[in-house]
Amino acid sequence: MTMTTREQAIARDAADPLAPLRELFELPPGMIYLDGNSLGPLPRATPARLAQAITAEWGQGLIGSWNSAGWMELPRRIGDAIAPLIGSAIGQVVVADSTSVNLHKVLAAALRLAPPAQRRVILTEQENFPTDRYIAAETARMHGASLESCSAEGLDTALTSRPAVLLLTQVNYRTGAMHDMAAVTQAAHRVGTLVVWDLAHSAGAVPVDLLGASADFAVGCGYKFLNGGPGAPAFLWVHPRHADRAENPLPGWLGHAEPFDFTADYAPAPGVARFICGSPAVLSMTALECGVATLRAADAFGGMAAIRAKSLALTALFMERAAARCPGLRCVTPAARGSQVSFAREEGGYAIIRALITRGVIGDFRAADILRFGVTPLYTRFIDVWDAVEHLAEVLENGEWRQPRFAERLAVT
Repeated sequence: MTMTTREQAIARDAADPLAPLRELFELPPGMIYLDGNSLGPLPRATPARLAQAITAEWGQGLIGSWNSAGWMELPRRIGDAIAPLIGSAIGQVVVADSTSVNLHKVLAAALRLAPPAQRRVILTEQENFPTDRYIAAETARMHGASLESCSAEGLDTALTSRPAVLLLTQVNYRTGAMHDMAAVTQAAHRVGTLVVWDLAHSAGAVPVDLLGASADFAVGCGYKFLNGGPGAPAFLWVHPRHADRAENPLPGWLGHAEPFDFTADYAPAPGVARFICGSPAVLSMTALECGVATLRAADAFGGMAAIRAKSLALTALFMERAAARCPGLRCVTPAARGSQVSFAREEGGYAIIRALITRGVIGDFRAADILRFGVTPLYTRFIDVWDAVEHLAEVLENGEWRQPRFAERLAVT
């Protein structure tokens, strides 16, 4: 249905099967939050659960809570909760460290597993997230390899050079453009290349099928669509065909097959558990577990398929209304997209976002010219999208963004 009136947006919200899930979150009254692709909002269950972990488990249980409260199982327990969201089986995902650290681990493991006939090259996309490129370049250097890049359009041609590893982010952080995971992985495997996927803007936002695509490795973020809180731990996945051969370049004690034997020599744990390094970050993992639970609550309402259907409808409405109301913006988000809408504007992009934020419409800016708006179907409503575009149109029409205060750069954009 094409919506052309505000009343139709309200009616669509009334009929939305995912609408009850909005109540799982603390959302400030009057705010239109379109930045869950950068930091998910606070789940209402998190404060009480953290208070319990602090006062009862840590405060009263002390060291005994490693056993009685299941702290030691957190990396695998939360990994198992994430598994259905990314097309994994139980026992194939662990939560540990940050996305960047996990990326180093799997890239190093992939380089060590790559067939000798492959060029000692990690191939990535020119527009990949900068941290991924930084980590890939240094990991390659440490292992006698190099980093090369290509455009998204030039990927097929670049693969003919037979790189050892292909690193891609499934959904581009700036534009929202989404790769066809199965097709790209198949193309890479045809030339003997292993594939590492970054799911930072995919997990919890779009259906992901790592096993179906026969991917090799994947990492992902806990604080975006998984709503785990600022700086939440990340997750790591290894295909079962590699899990008992892949080597963790950071062999910490908790990745040992028998960590409490305290042996002098390292013996890796079976499967993906070898990619755990140190002790679980209990408090942040406890918050992440609450965040993942908000996604799993959608299972009762159609799961990721329902989330994806609503996401596509919300982003389509955003693009439709922006085309009608904001002719000064150029939409750079394609039809094959994640759960965001991005616009390019040569002048004033940062200031426009700042002006919107003062109105209670929270998006973000990505250099050099991208205005980015994420939609999270668990809590984003059709009326939110409608009203956000109206605010955006007013900021552009009345020149509000030209006020000097909005040009002042903050630490986080």
